Amino acid sequence: MTASFTRRTTAAHSRLAAVGAIAVAGALLLTGCGDQTKSKSSDSGSSASTGGAPLSAKLPADIRNKGEIKVGSDIAYAPVEFKDSSGNVTGLDPDLAAAMGKQLGVKLTFENGTFDGLLTGLRSGRYDIAMSAMTDNKNRQQGVDPDTGKKVGEGVDFVDYLTAGVSIYTRKGDTQGINGWADLCGKKIAVERGTVSEDLAKQEAKKCPGGKKLTIEPFDDDQQSQTRLRSGGVDAASSDFPVAAYAVKTSGGGKDFQIVGQQVEAAPYGIAVSKEATQLRDALQAAMNAIIKSGEYQKILAKWGAQDGAVKESVLNGGK
Repeated sequence: MTASFTRRTTAAHSRLAAVGAIAVAGALLLTGCGDQTKSKSSDSGSSASTGGAPLSAKLPADIRNKGEIKVGSDIAYAPVEFKDSSGNVTGLDPDLAAAMGKQLGVKLTFENGTFDGLLTGLRSGRYDIAMSAMTDNKNRQQGVDPDTGKKVGEGVDFVDYLTAGVSIYTRKGDTQGINGWADLCGKKIAVERGTVSEDLAKQEAKKCPGGKKLTIEPFDDDQQSQTRLRSGGVDAASSDFPVAAYAVKTSGGGKDFQIVGQQVEAAPYGIAVSKEATQLRDALQAAMNAIIKSGEYQKILAKWGAQDGAVKESVLNGGK
Protein backbone atom coordinates (compact mmCIF):
# COMPACT_ATOMS: atom_id res chain seq x y z
CA MET A 1 0.00 0.00 0.00
CA THR A 2 3.88 2.25 -0.78
CA ALA A 3 5.18 4.54 -3.30
CA SER A 4 5.65 0.99 -4.03
CA PHE A 5 7.96 -2.13 2.73
CA THR A 6 6.16 -0.79 -0.86
CA ARG A 7 3.48 1.73 -1.05
CA ARG A 8 -0.01 2.75 -2.17
CA THR A 9 -1.00 5.88 -4.24
CA THR A 10 -2.92 9.18 -3.92
CA ALA A 11 -5.69 7.16 -3.38
CA ALA A 12 -2.80 4.79 -3.41
CA HIS A 13 -1.14 2.73 -0.77
CA SER A 14 2.62 2.11 -0.42
CA ARG A 15 3.03 -0.66 1.84
CA LEU A 16 9.92 -0.85 2.79
CA ALA A 17 12.78 -0.11 0.78
CA ALA A 18 15.34 -2.74 1.84
CA VAL A 19 13.15 -4.19 4.58
CA GLY A 20 14.46 -7.19 6.49
CA ALA A 21 12.83 -10.60 6.50
CA ILE A 22 9.37 -10.57 8.04
CA ALA A 23 9.17 -12.07 11.52
CA VAL A 24 6.50 -14.72 11.88
CA ALA A 25 5.38 -16.06 15.24
CA GLY A 26 2.98 -18.97 14.85
CA ALA A 27 0.36 -19.53 12.20
CA LEU A 28 -1.64 -16.40 11.41
CA LEU A 29 -4.98 -16.31 9.65
CA LEU A 30 -5.30 -13.54 7.07
CA THR A 31 -8.85 -12.31 6.51
CA GLY A 32 -10.54 -9.86 4.13
CA CYS A 33 -11.67 -6.36 4.92
CA GLY A 34 -14.48 -3.94 4.22
CA ASP A 35 -16.74 -4.77 7.17
CA GLN A 36 -16.08 -1.61 9.19
CA THR A 37 -15.49 -3.86 12.23
CA LYS A 38 -13.80 -2.22 15.18
CA SER A 39 -10.67 -3.75 16.64
CA LYS A 40 -11.14 -5.76 19.81
CA SER A 41 -7.43 -6.35 20.26
CA SER A 42 -5.84 -4.93 23.39
CA ASP A 43 -2.61 -4.50 21.42
CA SER A 44 -4.27 -2.33 18.82
CA GLY A 45 -6.71 -0.45 20.99
CA SER A 46 -5.70 -0.09 24.62
CA SER A 47 -3.66 2.71 26.13
CA ALA A 48 -2.85 4.30 29.45
CA SER A 49 -5.48 6.50 31.07
CA THR A 50 -5.24 10.18 30.38
CA GLY A 51 -3.91 10.87 33.83
CA GLY A 52 -0.66 9.01 33.21
CA ALA A 53 -0.15 10.11 29.63
CA PRO A 54 2.59 12.72 29.15
CA LEU A 55 1.20 14.14 25.89
CA SER A 56 -2.56 14.16 26.53
CA ALA A 57 -2.69 17.96 26.78
CA LYS A 58 -1.58 18.22 23.15
CA LEU A 59 -4.79 16.59 21.90
CA PRO A 60 -7.90 18.56 20.90
CA ALA A 61 -10.28 18.72 23.87
CA ASP A 62 -13.07 16.79 22.13
CA ILE A 63 -10.84 13.81 21.39
CA ARG A 64 -9.24 13.94 24.82
CA ASN A 65 -12.68 13.94 26.46
CA LYS A 66 -13.93 11.15 24.20
CA GLY A 67 -10.84 9.09 24.96
CA GLU A 68 -10.68 7.59 21.48
CA ILE A 69 -9.20 8.19 18.03
CA LYS A 70 -11.01 6.31 15.25
CA VAL A 71 -8.49 4.85 12.79
CA GLY A 72 -9.52 3.91 9.25
CA SER A 73 -7.46 0.97 7.97
CA ASP A 74 -7.48 -1.78 5.34
CA ILE A 75 -7.02 -4.66 7.77
CA ALA A 76 -5.93 -7.29 5.26
CA TYR A 77 -2.33 -6.28 4.65
CA ALA A 78 -0.18 -8.56 6.77
CA PRO A 79 2.17 -7.92 8.46
CA VAL A 80 1.31 -4.20 8.58
CA GLU A 81 -2.29 -4.68 9.72
CA PHE A 82 -4.34 -7.87 9.70
CA LYS A 83 -6.53 -10.12 11.86
CA ASP A 84 -5.03 -13.01 13.79
CA SER A 85 -6.61 -16.44 14.21
CA SER A 86 -8.82 -15.07 17.01
CA GLY A 87 -10.10 -12.22 14.85
CA ASN A 88 -8.14 -9.54 16.67
CA VAL A 89 -6.45 -6.74 14.77
CA THR A 90 -2.67 -7.01 14.93
CA GLY A 91 0.45 -5.97 13.06
CA LEU A 92 2.98 -3.19 12.78
CA ASP A 93 0.54 -0.26 12.53
CA PRO A 94 -1.70 -1.38 15.42
CA ASP A 95 1.34 -1.89 17.67
CA LEU A 96 2.68 1.58 16.83
CA ALA A 97 -0.79 3.06 17.38
CA ALA A 98 -1.10 1.41 20.80
CA ALA A 99 2.29 2.81 21.83
CA MET A 100 1.26 6.29 20.67
CA GLY A 101 -2.03 5.92 22.55
CA LYS A 102 -0.14 5.43 25.79
CA GLN A 103 1.64 8.72 25.21
CA LEU A 104 -1.61 10.51 24.41
CA GLY A 105 -3.87 8.82 26.96
CA VAL A 106 -6.47 7.68 24.42
CA LYS A 107 -7.46 4.48 22.66
CA LEU A 108 -6.71 4.23 18.92
CA THR A 109 -9.51 2.02 17.59
CA PHE A 110 -8.97 0.43 14.18
CA GLU A 111 -12.00 0.24 11.88
CA ASN A 112 -11.89 -1.90 8.75
CA GLY A 113 -12.43 -0.46 5.28
CA THR A 114 -11.23 -0.88 1.71
CA PHE A 115 -8.03 1.01 1.04
CA ASP A 116 -9.37 3.20 -1.76
CA GLY A 117 -12.19 4.41 0.53
CA LEU A 118 -10.08 5.44 3.52
CA LEU A 119 -9.48 9.06 2.52
CA THR A 120 -13.15 9.45 1.62
CA GLY A 121 -14.02 8.12 5.07
CA LEU A 122 -11.59 10.58 6.62
CA ARG A 123 -13.19 13.48 4.75
CA SER A 124 -16.69 12.42 5.78
CA GLY A 125 -15.78 12.16 9.46
CA ARG A 126 -16.14 8.38 9.68
CA TYR A 127 -12.51 8.23 10.81
CA ASP A 128 -10.34 10.72 12.70
CA ILE A 129 -7.20 9.48 10.94
CA ALA A 130 -6.17 6.83 8.41
CA MET A 131 -3.24 4.52 9.24
CA SER A 132 -2.87 1.75 6.71
CA ALA A 133 0.62 1.48 5.20
CA MET A 134 -0.36 4.55 3.21
CA THR A 135 2.31 6.20 1.14
CA ASP A 136 2.79 9.90 1.70
CA ASN A 137 3.04 11.62 -1.70
CA LYS A 138 2.24 15.00 -3.20
CA ASN A 139 -0.89 13.76 -4.98
CA ARG A 140 -2.46 12.70 -1.71
CA GLN A 141 -1.29 15.80 0.09
CA GLN A 142 -2.90 17.97 -2.59
CA GLY A 143 -5.98 15.84 -3.31
CA VAL A 144 -4.97 15.14 -6.92
CA ASP A 145 -6.09 12.10 -8.92
CA PRO A 146 -2.87 10.44 -10.19
CA ASP A 147 -4.57 9.23 -13.38
CA THR A 148 -6.04 12.54 -14.53
CA GLY A 149 -3.85 15.07 -12.71
CA LYS A 150 -7.04 16.86 -11.63
CA LYS A 151 -7.83 17.99 -8.11
CA VAL A 152 -10.55 15.81 -6.58
CA GLY A 153 -10.38 16.79 -2.90
CA GLU A 154 -8.77 19.05 -0.37
CA GLY A 155 -5.92 16.63 0.33
CA VAL A 156 -4.53 15.50 3.67
CA ASP A 157 -1.50 16.00 5.88
CA PHE A 158 0.79 13.11 6.75
CA VAL A 159 2.65 12.23 9.93
CA ASP A 160 5.48 10.11 8.46
CA TYR A 161 6.79 7.11 10.38
CA LEU A 162 8.49 4.58 8.08
CA THR A 163 10.17 4.15 4.70
CA ALA A 164 8.93 1.53 2.26
CA GLY A 165 9.04 0.28 -1.43
CA VAL A 166 6.92 -1.92 -4.05
CA SER A 167 7.59 -5.48 -5.20
CA ILE A 168 6.36 -7.94 -7.82
CA TYR A 169 5.89 -11.60 -6.98
CA THR A 170 4.90 -14.67 -8.99
CA ARG A 171 4.02 -18.30 -8.37
CA LYS A 172 7.08 -20.12 -7.07
CA GLY A 173 9.10 -21.62 -9.91
CA ASP A 174 6.82 -20.04 -12.53
CA THR A 175 8.13 -16.52 -13.11
CA GLN A 176 6.98 -16.35 -16.76
CA GLY A 177 10.23 -14.51 -17.50
CA ILE A 178 9.24 -11.62 -15.23
CA ASN A 179 12.14 -9.92 -13.45
CA GLY A 180 10.78 -6.38 -13.20
CA TRP A 181 8.11 -4.00 -14.42
CA ALA A 182 9.52 -3.86 -17.95
CA ASP A 183 8.82 -7.59 -18.35
CA LEU A 184 5.07 -7.32 -17.78
CA CYS A 185 3.94 -6.49 -21.32
CA GLY A 186 1.82 -9.35 -22.62
CA LYS A 187 1.18 -10.54 -19.04
CA LYS A 188 -1.58 -10.27 -16.44
CA ILE A 189 -0.99 -8.71 -13.02
CA ALA A 190 -3.19 -8.53 -9.92
CA VAL A 191 -3.03 -5.41 -7.73
CA GLU A 192 -4.98 -3.85 -4.91
CA ARG A 193 -7.23 -1.07 -6.15
CA GLY A 194 -6.08 2.48 -5.36
CA THR A 195 -2.49 1.52 -4.56
CA VAL A 196 0.88 2.58 -5.90
CA SER A 197 1.12 -0.90 -7.36
CA GLU A 198 -1.91 -0.13 -9.50
CA ASP A 199 -0.43 3.24 -10.50
CA LEU A 200 2.86 1.62 -11.54
CA ALA A 201 1.04 -1.05 -13.55
CA LYS A 202 -0.96 1.62 -15.39
CA GLN A 203 2.22 3.54 -16.17
CA GLU A 204 3.89 0.38 -17.50
CA ALA A 205 0.85 -0.54 -19.58
CA LYS A 206 1.18 2.72 -21.52
CA LYS A 207 4.69 1.68 -22.61
CA CYS A 208 3.69 -1.74 -23.99
CA PRO A 209 3.83 -2.17 -27.77
CA GLY A 210 0.83 -3.24 -29.81
CA GLY A 211 -0.01 -6.90 -29.43
CA LYS A 212 1.63 -7.14 -26.00
CA LYS A 213 -1.00 -5.59 -23.76
CA LEU A 214 -0.46 -5.57 -20.01
CA THR A 215 -3.73 -6.70 -18.41
CA ILE A 216 -4.34 -5.23 -14.96
CA GLU A 217 -6.79 -6.90 -12.57
CA PRO A 218 -7.55 -4.65 -9.56
CA PHE A 219 -9.06 -6.07 -6.37
CA ASP A 220 -10.49 -4.58 -3.18
CA ASP A 221 -7.78 -6.08 -0.98
CA ASP A 222 -4.42 -7.78 -1.24
CA GLN A 223 -5.76 -11.17 -0.18
CA GLN A 224 -7.92 -11.30 -3.30
CA SER A 225 -4.88 -10.53 -5.45
CA GLN A 226 -2.96 -13.38 -3.80
CA THR A 227 -5.84 -15.79 -4.35
CA ARG A 228 -6.01 -14.83 -8.03
CA LEU A 229 -2.28 -15.41 -8.49
CA ARG A 230 -2.33 -18.67 -6.55
CA SER A 231 -5.10 -20.01 -8.78
CA GLY A 232 -3.15 -19.17 -11.96
CA GLY A 233 -5.56 -16.47 -13.11
CA VAL A 234 -2.73 -13.94 -13.45
CA ASP A 235 1.02 -14.18 -14.05
CA ALA A 236 2.10 -11.87 -11.22
CA ALA A 237 0.92 -9.69 -8.35
CA SER A 238 2.33 -6.56 -6.76
CA SER A 239 2.18 -5.04 -3.29
CA ASP A 240 4.42 -3.29 -0.79
CA PHE A 241 7.60 -5.23 -0.11
CA PRO A 242 6.86 -6.23 3.50
CA VAL A 243 3.48 -7.56 2.45
CA ALA A 244 4.92 -9.40 -0.54
CA ALA A 245 7.72 -10.82 1.63
CA TYR A 246 5.21 -11.95 4.26
CA ALA A 247 3.06 -13.66 1.62
CA VAL A 248 6.11 -15.41 0.16
CA LYS A 249 7.12 -16.64 3.61
CA THR A 250 3.71 -17.79 4.84
CA SER A 251 1.45 -18.77 1.92
CA GLY A 252 1.45 -22.51 1.45
CA GLY A 253 4.23 -22.82 3.99
CA GLY A 254 6.48 -20.80 1.71
CA LYS A 255 5.74 -22.93 -1.37
CA ASP A 256 3.29 -20.66 -3.23
CA PHE A 257 5.13 -17.47 -4.23
CA GLN A 258 8.49 -15.87 -4.91
CA ILE A 259 9.57 -12.23 -5.22
CA VAL A 260 11.07 -11.25 -8.57
CA GLY A 261 13.29 -8.26 -9.27
CA GLN A 262 14.03 -5.34 -6.98
CA GLN A 263 11.83 -3.04 -4.93
CA VAL A 264 10.96 0.29 -6.52
CA GLU A 265 9.43 3.61 -5.49
CA ALA A 266 10.76 3.79 -1.93
CA ALA A 267 8.82 6.44 -0.01
CA PRO A 268 7.48 7.26 3.45
CA TYR A 269 4.42 5.72 5.05
CA GLY A 270 2.30 8.36 6.74
CA ILE A 271 -0.68 8.68 9.05
CA ALA A 272 -3.27 10.69 7.13
CA VAL A 273 -4.98 13.56 8.96
CA SER A 274 -7.41 16.19 7.71
CA LYS A 275 -5.67 19.46 6.86
CA GLU A 276 -8.03 21.21 9.27
CA ALA A 277 -7.04 18.95 12.18
CA THR A 278 -3.66 20.56 12.80
CA GLN A 279 -3.74 20.08 16.59
CA LEU A 280 -4.45 16.37 16.23
CA ARG A 281 -1.75 16.08 13.56
CA ASP A 282 0.86 17.74 15.77
CA ALA A 283 -0.12 15.60 18.78
CA LEU A 284 0.34 12.43 16.71
CA GLN A 285 3.72 13.61 15.50
CA ALA A 286 4.79 14.34 19.08
CA ALA A 287 3.64 10.88 20.17
CA MET A 288 5.50 9.17 17.31
CA ASN A 289 8.68 11.07 18.12
CA ALA A 290 8.30 10.17 21.80
CA ILE A 291 8.23 6.43 21.06
CA ILE A 292 11.14 6.82 18.63
CA LYS A 293 13.14 8.54 21.37
CA SER A 294 12.20 5.94 24.00
CA GLY A 295 13.24 3.00 21.80
CA GLU A 296 9.79 1.41 21.80
CA TYR A 297 9.41 2.24 18.09
CA GLN A 298 12.54 0.28 17.19
CA LYS A 299 11.37 -2.74 19.20
CA ILE A 300 8.03 -2.79 17.38
CA LEU A 301 9.69 -2.56 13.96
CA ALA A 302 12.06 -5.40 14.88
CA LYS A 303 9.10 -7.53 15.97
CA TRP A 304 7.60 -7.27 12.48
CA GLY A 305 10.86 -7.41 10.49
CA ALA A 306 10.62 -3.78 9.40
CA GLN A 307 13.65 -2.30 11.14
CA ASP A 308 15.39 -1.42 7.87
CA GLY A 309 12.60 1.08 7.19
CA ALA A 310 13.08 2.93 10.48
CA VAL A 311 13.21 6.72 10.54
CA LYS A 312 15.15 8.79 13.07
CA GLU A 313 12.40 11.38 13.37
CA SER A 314 8.78 11.74 12.33
CA VAL A 315 8.28 14.61 9.88
CA LEU A 316 5.19 16.12 8.32
CA ASN A 317 4.45 15.70 4.60
CA GLY A 318 7.89 14.34 3.69
CA GLY A 319 6.60 12.54 0.58
CA LYS A 320 7.51 13.75 -2.90
